[in-house]
Amino acid sequence: MTGSTATMAARQNGGMHIIDLPRGDARWSAALPVLQELRHDLTAEALDAVLEEGEPQGLRFSAVFETNESGGETCLVVAGWRIIANTSTGRKLYIDDLVTAAGARSQGAGTLMLHELIGHARRAGCSTVELDSGVQRFDAHRFYLRERMSITAHHFRLPL
Repeated sequence: MTGSTATMAARQNGGMHIIDLPRGDARWSAALPVLQELRHDLTAEALDAVLEEGEPQGLRFSAVFETNESGGETCLVVAGWRIIANTSTGRKLYIDDLVTAAGARSQGAGTLMLHELIGHARRAGCSTVELDSGVQRFDAHRFYLRERMSITAHHFRLPL
């Protein structure tokens, strides 16, 4: 899906606010280390290449930032997502990446982001919100299940 996600950028919750992170945004310097907690081998150069190819395909990134007492911002959550259509669900919002900084977990920032993505999916006419999660990510699974998501499939991969 092309276009702005201004509604996401405007959402706030206390000192936390959700912003969009297009390619070249200066806030990637704070967001990339959070994303690297999930994607350990991701470099700034590799991210730029993914964004260059992925943005025309509908890939978007959003982040939850918190304003600190000195007026600076700390990145708490990063989400990569896109709206796609397929034969199994029709239109859906697919979450490629959803990671909360280790020091910010269980403080509501991940829930804020997930609920914002769900709201965005509803406004876009999606039938589902979906994501894949690594089998070893037990804490993430507990979070998704608590948020009323279901385990509905197995994901298979063939490295080339």
